[in-house]
Amino acid sequence: MTSILQVVFGVAAAGLAYVYAGYPLLVWIVSRLAPRPVTRADFEPRVTVLITAYNEEPAIADKIRNTLAIDYPPEKLEILVASDGSTDRTEEIAATFPGVIVFRQEGRRGKTFTQNRAVERASGDVILFSDATTEYQPNVLRELLPNFADQTVGCVAGKLTYVDDSRSNVGKGAKSYWNYETFLKKAESRACSLIGASGCLYAVRKSAYREMYPEACSDFLICTVIYEQGMRSVYEPNAVCFEETNRRTDKEMKMRVRVISQTLTDLWRNRSMLNPFRSGFYAIELISHKLLRYAVPLLLIVIFAASAALMGGSQFFEIVFLSQVAFYFVAALGLLIERAGARIGIFAIPHYFVLANVASVIGFYKFVRGERYATWEPIRDKNKEAESV
Repeated sequence: MTSILQVVFGVAAAGLAYVYAGYPLLVWIVSRLAPRPVTRADFEPRVTVLITAYNEEPAIADKIRNTLAIDYPPEKLEILVASDGSTDRTEEIAATFPGVIVFRQEGRRGKTFTQNRAVERASGDVILFSDATTEYQPNVLRELLPNFADQTVGCVAGKLTYVDDSRSNVGKGAKSYWNYETFLKKAESRACSLIGASGCLYAVRKSAYREMYPEACSDFLICTVIYEQGMRSVYEPNAVCFEETNRRTDKEMKMRVRVISQTLTDLWRNRSMLNPFRSGFYAIELISHKLLRYAVPLLLIVIFAASAALMGGSQFFEIVFLSQVAFYFVAALGLLIERAGARIGIFAIPHYFVLANVASVIGFYKFVRGERYATWEPIRDKNKEAESV
């Protein structure tokens, strides 16, 4: 029995090591040994900036002003605000800006459904998808568009930079997590193709856009849609946008559960893409970056249980078990400290690591139960919202 437990522990530990260290190393090596560079050149098509919104009254005016400040010929830039049945003044405010087109989707059908209908009305050859709370740098199109001169490129994703003026524990954890994700995006883009984009900043050839089912996580699924057409999605780190992080565990948890449940739905509905014989290294990226990442909670449980069972006769397993106990204790302290309104950075990463993996468990449970997300609610910090009104 001891030998079996040791094997089980070893397999789970190896799996965990692969997810967080082995795969990043693998994709980085591939990106260096067999890179797929992008042939950039001057490219100035007509562009539609598509801003999907639901009850964004506090933010929509600033977003439109920020979009109008983009360095691009005005005659080639269309701004389209797609409202998913907003019940506040989002549409009224957007309509006060000359030249801005407002499309209203009746019946609250969800972000992806609304995007599908809005794309049909867009006149741009390239569609730039954006959120109402995202701030773009003026050169965003000048950096994104040259990538489309390469005919193998169907989607270009920019760099999302999280901002957290409050220096909250959740915000710090989210920023650390996103720095890790950014490293993977750079390597995946160079090695093969992105498997997902930041929903607040990605551009797609209109000719390559395909209607997606309403419950899809569109900024994830779009890369698979593009890849199935023989094109790829690439990362452009010089196209930068800024967005505030969530500051509270409950809000970050709600967002991550929704995204994970949607992504699992997308993986299941497109499971043929997980076959390396069909989609090559792209399948390795999907399996390693998404599927195995969401399986981490199971690996953690196995490692914890196996080390607990083996610690009686081994100093090594005793250290491993007690280290886990200490780590989870620090994560719990991080949650308590957050609720007390304090900020101690040392607790941020353990706190966020546990948060992300608990979200994976809940997201998987909701996926298995058949719960699907089509609509979404803006997640706002109340104090920040009050400042914007």
